Amino acid sequence: MPVGGSALFSGFRVLGLYSGHVPHALRYHQKHREFYVVTAVGRSFHTYNVNRLGIVAVSNSLPDDISCVAADRMLVFAAAGRDISAFARNKEVVMRYHGHRQEVRLLLPLGDQLISADAGGDVIVWDVQGGDEYLRLQFDSASFSVSAMMHPSTYLNKVLLGSSQGALQLWNIKTSKLVFTFPGWSAGVTSLQQSPAVDVVGVGTATGRIIIHNIRLDETLMSFTQDWGPISSLAFRTDGPPIVASGSPQGHIAFWDLERRQLVTQLRNAHSTAVAAATFVHREPLLVTNGADNAIKVWIFDQEGGGARLLRSRQGHSAPPTTIHHHGNDGKNILSAGQDGTLQSFSTVHERFNKNLGHGSINKKKEKKKKKGLSYEELRLPAITAFSSAAARQSDWDGIVACHRGRLATTTWNYQRCTMGAHHLQPPAARGNAIATAVDITSCGNFAVIGSSCGRVDVYNLQSGQHRGCYGNDEKAHSGAVRGVATETLNQMTFTAGSDWLLKFWRFKTNSWLHANSVVFLFPVSGMLALALDDFTLAVVDIETRRVVRKFAGHHGNVNDMTFSPDGRWLVTAAMDCTIRTWDLPSGSLVDCFLVAMAPVGVSLSPTGDFLATAHVDSLGVYLWTNKSLCGPVGLRPLPADHQPTEETLPGVTADESEQEVTSEEVDDAYRSAEQLGAELVTLSLLPESRWKSLLHLDVIKRRNKPVAPPAAPAAAPFFLPTLPGLTPRFAEPTPSEQETQVQLLLLLLLPRRAFISDIYILTRNSPEIPITKPTRLHVNNHLTSEGGGAKRTLLRLSSRLEAGWAELRASFDQSLCLLTYAKSALL
Repeated sequence: MPVGGSALFSGFRVLGLYSGHVPHALRYHQKHREFYVVTAVGRSFHTYNVNRLGIVAVSNSLPDDISCVAADRMLVFAAAGRDISAFARNKEVVMRYHGHRQEVRLLLPLGDQLISADAGGDVIVWDVQGGDEYLRLQFDSASFSVSAMMHPSTYLNKVLLGSSQGALQLWNIKTSKLVFTFPGWSAGVTSLQQSPAVDVVGVGTATGRIIIHNIRLDETLMSFTQDWGPISSLAFRTDGPPIVASGSPQGHIAFWDLERRQLVTQLRNAHSTAVAAATFVHREPLLVTNGADNAIKVWIFDQEGGGARLLRSRQGHSAPPTTIHHHGNDGKNILSAGQDGTLQSFSTVHERFNKNLGHGSINKKKEKKKKKGLSYEELRLPAITAFSSAAARQSDWDGIVACHRGRLATTTWNYQRCTMGAHHLQPPAARGNAIATAVDITSCGNFAVIGSSCGRVDVYNLQSGQHRGCYGNDEKAHSGAVRGVATETLNQMTFTAGSDWLLKFWRFKTNSWLHANSVVFLFPVSGMLALALDDFTLAVVDIETRRVVRKFAGHHGNVNDMTFSPDGRWLVTAAMDCTIRTWDLPSGSLVDCFLVAMAPVGVSLSPTGDFLATAHVDSLGVYLWTNKSLCGPVGLRPLPADHQPTEETLPGVTADESEQEVTSEEVDDAYRSAEQLGAELVTLSLLPESRWKSLLHLDVIKRRNKPVAPPAAPAAAPFFLPTLPGLTPRFAEPTPSEQETQVQLLLLLLLPRRAFISDIYILTRNSPEIPITKPTRLHVNNHLTSEGGGAKRTLLRLSSRLEAGWAELRASFDQSLCLLTYAKSALL
């Protein structure tokens, strides 16, 4: 196996990561005439276009998690720890700024300078191009701890600093002098925002108060107070209506009218966590928000009364996923259930095919009414612990059944409608403290088999939601909790495993007991059952012979999940020892093993075998790994018992190739040589021979293509011939000064046409003014330029004949058109 890690799987990309707790940055690209939003996710940042929320760029990773981001017209700045990095083209690091002694918390681009503030009270002004420190201001954290920064509009070289103690200071960064100090409002400043009006800024405080203050006159114009805690962000609308938006730690957003000085509307539960940032798009009725719930949302203000609705969003799990499974036979969709209680579907093709099935509710009718004193959290179901899906009859009825933490009743979900179903499947008579522990749907999509902690295994009809029976005597299939259930492809047998160390085989129709064996967890495919035992070992049971045919040992922690390959040859397992192992069933040996940084809790191999999906502890994304055996030959050999696996780096987010790449506004015409294969090798061009072979004779080609004479301007000729006004088109006679020039130009056009010269010869044959001779070039030129004017009269006579012929042709055409119209109307 290569030193790099896995010989069978290679990291491809991660799904479902969009935003973190860091406030986003909004920038406008003048060349593309489009707005882009930059969000920080871990050690890198993502760039999305606001029009479609499609990812266009992913930056290179930094050594530490990003604490804040900012953007100007050219660069994107990201702070990680005590260092600041400047990114060009939203990907490459072009400059680093070192000098802070503690973690950087705030960034503010201001022209050619960058202002940064850290947790220790240092504010540094950097030269963006050179990376040098221009100015350093030191504040005492006990008396003035910088918590917000902004640049007042039209205030040259001025920056306004807000503190957690409540005071504000206006500084001149060019002269490093304090201009003015505002005493504050006895509350810590959490947000500063410039309003559309000059000299007026918005101040958000830790007590939930919003102050609209005139810094020129040091006068408070108005103030508002929200009841949801501190102000997490402020934003002013710039497309007309005087509206200011305020975010809260509860995820609510309030909109205040500055003219009427009152609350206009509010967005409840816009985010499930605190609103990290809210920004209005310049001169558009759009609001961009992001939060720590891993969501980016764009709201549009087109509702009656000034309300907003969700226009588009990109949202993943706000808590780590616990269970993942591929849905359907094409392997393009992955169902994921997270600790946040939501059920989502991620597409491996494009993000626009992602689906959010939402959060289950205990009672939909109560949720719609919201008038019985129940809070939003009381109506929500707990997190999903296990689920099963089938695509056979999903267009007819619900095709997903889920078990919830601490609840006996299971819920049904509809994949196509992206909603929770109407059925709550619960056994007719069960213990009050029992909970549902395992679920499986038959391959036909008609029945659901559900196991509970009291030992019951019940069968339900998914179309009607009715109870169809249970397994075992005295309505108990096991003496302990049921840990796994599975059904055969042909619906002939049902397999159940319990904490009593028994694996039981049941007839699906008669519910009779066939056989028992010791087991904990099972997974059926192609006539095989995979079992994970409490001693960290694995067992593979043949369904036909009901015997253990393979045993695998090697994990040093609980086996969380397992999956078979589509051909049934490999068994992929994930355990708490942070390893993902691949077992070869024909040889009965371990053929691949690699370590990951976080323990995997879920694993699923696509039905086509091209991707392996994994979910990990404390990670919000679903990671995809490509199967190398589909791309080329992979030599898999049995690994020794003392094999030490190598850690494999988790894949990151990749930009979508269909979206337009955000490039710098400055065009770089410098030629960059292709990457060389080696120091002693020559890298040749991939162009055909005809494109580069002529470069050897470039001087000869230039000398041969050199023009003989400079280009001459064409003779001036009128674009339109002058005509006389009237119903009959007639050409105007040229003036005596223009007659000679026009005759010469007309001669150049007429002489090459022998047919036209023949017509002139026929017309002038009987003319007494011109001798009857065969016209030649010199002869015609002499007669046209003679002072007698015979040629002129001849051309005018020819023109009158042409006009008469055209008039007759037009009259006959009008008559034909009239007859055609009459015949058409008569037939109809």
